[in-house]
Amino acid sequence: MPKRGVNVVSRSFLKRVFSILYVILMLFSKVYGPLLPERDIYERGENKLRVISFNVLCFGAGKNIAKKRVGIATQTIAEYYPDSFGVQEATPFWMTALAANLPEYGFVGVGREDGFLLGEFSAVFYLKDKYEVVDSGTFWLSETPEKPSIGWDASFNRICTWAILENKHTSVQYVHMNTHLDHRGEVARDKSIDLILEKATEFDLPVVFTGDFNIREGSSLYEKMISGILCDSKYIAKDMIESPTFHSFGKKSEIIDYILVNDKIDVEVYRVITEGIDGRYVSDHYPIYIDFELSSKQ
Repeated sequence: MPKRGVNVVSRSFLKRVFSILYVILMLFSKVYGPLLPERDIYERGENKLRVISFNVLCFGAGKNIAKKRVGIATQTIAEYYPDSFGVQEATPFWMTALAANLPEYGFVGVGREDGFLLGEFSAVFYLKDKYEVVDSGTFWLSETPEKPSIGWDASFNRICTWAILENKHTSVQYVHMNTHLDHRGEVARDKSIDLILEKATEFDLPVVFTGDFNIREGSSLYEKMISGILCDSKYIAKDMIESPTFHSFGKKSEIIDYILVNDKIDVEVYRVITEGIDGRYVSDHYPIYIDFELSSKQ
């Protein structure tokens, strides 16, 4: 596994990504206009941070996605107003839509196919007026994590994106890592967990890890995933309501999405956002979130 800095996408490279996406999102806005209605914001406890994990579902491009789900997906994020959130299955179109409709957020991440704009992102979004990105990077879940590649028996290129976020007012930092593991390759999921846990150990900071892990709770891979430096936030939350996270528009009932944390995080609240908007599902996955404090152990 490359050390920090080897697999980090350069800041100039990210600026080029942002520039291209900015042009795209401006065109998007002219065509579709604003999609967000006025919204309330779900309050959190005083001095609590909030992080969301959200598989937005890549299917349905162009007008279909704009008309049917961009508005309710971005409205959900806006109402819960996280400090940072990780997305899975975020195609360039989704990245454009998220950036256009959530202007208070910046992001880090690259497309998994070329390390630039091609393919799905596992991006980390953050409140840009509150946080500065101290460092960030993306690595591939493969034998060659420093470059675009497919690993082991995976069906697709898979990536993990991370960012060290520093509060501009308090200088307090935390790490947000985000991924989407392969849905078919069991060896790939196993080896990916090794890479993820190894990376997480590099940070002497609070770590929050969001993702669609395609690993069922209670499985051997789940136990491996939570047996090292990270644990399942749900089971250490002081206030937790359990629910499936993947429903396939009412066809399934599984838990495969998680928010993992290290021991420098004190989890107050764990929730699965099941209500949808106007009776409509926002995706085939329910978004999940935690409210937390940074532990005195750091």
